Amino acid sequence: MFFTSDNAGPAHPKVMEALMAANQGYASGYGADAPMIEVRQMIRDIFEAPDAAVHLVATGTAANALTLATLSNPWETIFCSPMAHIHEDECNAPEFYTGGAKLTLVDTYDAKMTAPTLQAAILKEETRGVHGPQRGPVSITQATEKGTVYTVAELMALTKVAKSFGLKSHMDGARFTNALVALGCTAAEMTWKAGIDAVSFGGTKNGLLGVEACIFFDPAVSQQFELRRKRGAHLFSKHRYLSAQMHAYLTDGLWLNMARQANDACAHLIAGLEGVSDVQVLFSPQSNLVFFDAPRALHQKALAAGAQYYVMSGDPESGPDDEMLTGRLVCDWSADHGAIDRFIAHLKQ
Repeated sequence: MFFTSDNAGPAHPKVMEALMAANQGYASGYGADAPMIEVRQMIRDIFEAPDAAVHLVATGTAANALTLATLSNPWETIFCSPMAHIHEDECNAPEFYTGGAKLTLVDTYDAKMTAPTLQAAILKEETRGVHGPQRGPVSITQATEKGTVYTVAELMALTKVAKSFGLKSHMDGARFTNALVALGCTAAEMTWKAGIDAVSFGGTKNGLLGVEACIFFDPAVSQQFELRRKRGAHLFSKHRYLSAQMHAYLTDGLWLNMARQANDACAHLIAGLEGVSDVQVLFSPQSNLVFFDAPRALHQKALAAGAQYYVMSGDPESGPDDEMLTGRLVCDWSADHGAIDRFIAHLKQ
């Protein structure tokens, strides 16, 4: 009954096998390994973007921060939601790697920015001449940190607003594939065809040991990213171990299969939660994570039975039994339906 995070789950066996195979003999470093050539082409094919620039890093924070640094200037502000990972969970890494660009928070509905709220936020900036921040890129999290998913139409509406101000759009895709399979669209439809300029294409939360791809649909910025990655200490010497993971991930649809397994497990979990009295499912979860409200006493029973998940509000150990606290549950590719059923049974007892 382990639901703390999808980055706490195991790497897929096929990924580990690929790493063992990559460990044989010698290979050029710093991204000049032969598998990286194949990975670059595989990603270009998947995204239907033959000229896209593709680079690998080991962490999501590096992917987001370095990509945003490539798209922005130090005197600009990046527009994002209040619960965006770049705002809440990256220890000011975007501000650091951009050399000082700030973040402007955009109001949300169901954890998603809307075209009107984005436009309102943009209009409030670049109004004080040289004395205030200038408008910078828009960062959209897909799937959101609350488990909701932007439709293609919603993405297009956001990027249309961004482009009307001459701004670039970045997609934080830590759970990119979970959103993709939820929508049933193509990678191209969810990105550059919808107006997205750059993507942090996540793998770590979806069964990889640790690798993310930074994809730019305008290859002109590739060299700048290369320099920022090296200067920022994120260029791997033994790069083949990043390439091997991504190669295994993209082979025979493994990346899609793992996301489907995680999403299916979460749907099973949501169905169970909806059958428990005193439990309220929050937002409109469509991917592999769900938030729910339940009385403190119910959280205590579940945790005492061995369930592991985060209680996001209040102390589950002390306070009124009937006080409603918010829990977060996340399913990864290896989530077991039997464990989900045991968890729901404990809540119902």
